Amino acid sequence: MASGDNITVAIAQVPNQTPVIQVPHSTNHAKRPEKFDEANFERWQYKMLFYFTTLGLSRFLTEDAPPSNKNSDKETLMAVDAWKHFIYLSQNYILNNLSNALYGVYCSIKSAKELWETLDWKYTTKNIGSRKFVIGQFLNYMTMNTKLLMSQVHELKVLIQELLAERMLINKTFQVTAMIEKLPPSRGNFKNYLKHKKNEMNMEALVGNLRIKDDNRRSDKRSVKAMVKANVVEHGNIRKNLVSDCC
Repeated sequence: MASGDNITVAIAQVPNQTPVIQVPHSTNHAKRPEKFDEANFERWQYKMLFYFTTLGLSRFLTEDAPPSNKNSDKETLMAVDAWKHFIYLSQNYILNNLSNALYGVYCSIKSAKELWETLDWKYTTKNIGSRKFVIGQFLNYMTMNTKLLMSQVHELKVLIQELLAERMLINKTFQVTAMIEKLPPSRGNFKNYLKHKKNEMNMEALVGNLRIKDDNRRSDKRSVKAMVKANVVEHGNIRKNLVSDCC
């Protein structure tokens, strides 16, 4: 499978068609670019693309892994394993060309293509205004007592999805905590209860708790209204009876 300084690997894409890629030996590649520290992203991006081109790895920044399943033949499985190896190399070439601070932020991304696209989305100038707008909407959103709680919870979930669509890396704990903090002041006791729960809660569990609490709250209100109405009717009947007795 090896020839001279080049490594030839079969990559399975479609049946009966097995394209070949060549990955140059490590001594042939260009000088590694400087580490990216959130300054001059476009320049760093162009240098990294050239660097990946000299390595023969540029395709792994834009293409998805070839399909495979348990019924794939041996050649296909070997090609997929090779693809995964080059994805691993590509991912770590990018990560090791980030500053230490950025490495910690992005090291959880396990795909070179996703990592490359995430950095492009975050640091390309044309996307910054859109991200700021969505962030502002989320930060300024406050729930109100005058609207149904669950409809507001849905609106918050939509905003969170928009943040994620903008490639904002916000973990699940932050999402849940932010949702709790945005509950209206009238839910203060319930907010404290949720914040002091020992077991960590995901978004689905939080929404379930809020729905149950909201249903109980509305049920209590209906019960109070029914009780008040019954009392009014009862007092009205008593008054009528008193008037009748007096007559």
